[in-house]
Amino acid sequence: MPHIALPPDLPGIRGAMAFRPETARPLNELVEVLLTGPSTLSRGERELIATYVSSRNCTHYCHSIHGAIAAAHLSGNEALVNQVKTDFMQAAVSPKLKALLTIAGKVQQDGKLVTTSDVESARSLGATDLEIHDTVLIAAAFCMYNRYVDGLGTDQPDDEALYRERGKRVARDGYVMVSPEYLASHAGAAHNGGKDAAH
Repeated sequence: MPHIALPPDLPGIRGAMAFRPETARPLNELVEVLLTGPSTLSRGERELIATYVSSRNCTHYCHSIHGAIAAAHLSGNEALVNQVKTDFMQAAVSPKLKALLTIAGKVQQDGKLVTTSDVESARSLGATDLEIHDTVLIAAAFCMYNRYVDGLGTDQPDDEALYRERGKRVARDGYVMVSPEYLASHAGAAHNGGKDAAH
């Protein structure tokens, strides 16, 4: 049960965002840029980074929804998403992405654990400075999102179909545009039990 009064029909971060739309807007805009904006990393690869970090933080809602979004970008390959969560070194992803996931995993623990060697290894496999930057920021941001979801005790249902359907929608429409009614009708109206949020 949530620690504060959140909309009962909106699980995970959606309920928390609906509670305070003023903070939901910049949070959604950040994830929109990081996960759907122009990048030499595919949307699927970036979602895998977010999913991996969320799984290491044991935040069920976040690793389930972002895993579903990743799968939607990867032709429905849920097995690959699950493999990345459990042992990405054995997953059928590029060596470059494995090096970036190594960096992301260290950021999840403590950013100071990332070494020059980690960065040079990623570079040697083709990672650009922008890709390294965005990997670190995705990992750091998702630690924040995960703690937001867990710290408020949000509802995190087990229904895989719920995540799969929402994941397809977010993959298609993005984080900001997936809920224009939420952004339009609830901007500046905090604590009103708003009806939608993007993740």
